[in-house]
Amino acid sequence: MTTTELTLPRKDAGRRGRGRMGAGKQLHAGPATYVVLTVFALVSLAPLVWTAIAASRTDRRLAETPPPLWFGGNLFKNLQTAWDEAGLGTAMFNSVIVAGTITVSTVLFSTLAGFAFAKLRFRFSNLLLLLTIGTMMIPPQLAVVPLYLWMSDLGWSNQLQTVILPSLVTAFGTFFMRQYLVQALPTELIEAARVDGASSLRIVWHVVFPAARPAMAVLGLLTFVFAWNDFLWPIIALTQQNPTVQVALNSLGTGYVPDQAVIMAGALLGTLPLLVAFLLFGKQIVGGIMQGAIKG
Repeated sequence: MTTTELTLPRKDAGRRGRGRMGAGKQLHAGPATYVVLTVFALVSLAPLVWTAIAASRTDRRLAETPPPLWFGGNLFKNLQTAWDEAGLGTAMFNSVIVAGTITVSTVLFSTLAGFAFAKLRFRFSNLLLLLTIGTMMIPPQLAVVPLYLWMSDLGWSNQLQTVILPSLVTAFGTFFMRQYLVQALPTELIEAARVDGASSLRIVWHVVFPAARPAMAVLGLLTFVFAWNDFLWPIIALTQQNPTVQVALNSLGTGYVPDQAVIMAGALLGTLPLLVAFLLFGKQIVGGIMQGAIKG
């Protein structure tokens, strides 16, 4: 009995030690991983690189066979032409206002609604959630005519609020935040805050928002990209006198013989703000995602 009692703890300690070593062991990528990642990176960058190559050439050279595979010397000339012809200065300013407002509003309201559906108890919560998700199944094209008539009745034709108002909150954002908060936000933490006398507003600010920060960053990035690239509703609601970037770029494709090099230069200018935003905030977004994954 004495030998058994002395031996078993040593074996258990050895197992625990090996478990700790295995858990702390760093994983290393093999050559195949680098090959696969390189291929994916090249495929993902190919459209952007081709856009830059086409924007640096002439329209005549783009029509030749084979097409150019390297940069030319007309990039800055084509960029200046696209900027002047499409009026991208005003369009960029309008797109920043539209995409920024939609992003802030969607992230804020979707987080609040997601928290309500995830952690609060109220009547018909499941029915309301199903109705919210059901709106995602309706094609947006069906809402164009009644939405346009509504905005016309309000006297908002060709104004930025016409584009902003319908997108202040989204069903996808609400469902996305609800699914995240169900797992990431413990109910005990909310109950402890209530026991300490915290108000609902204080709970949202000091408990819900910190817990939801990784998902809010992802939703904000997706919303900004979608709002910046949105074309269907802005081309209907706005004109060339007060356009967003996508509406302004549409004017470059008009004419009997559109200049493809100038169109590509305009598309490159319209893409650059998204690249700059990701370069500036991508590290914080990825860090927030990893922080949420570790906490989970």
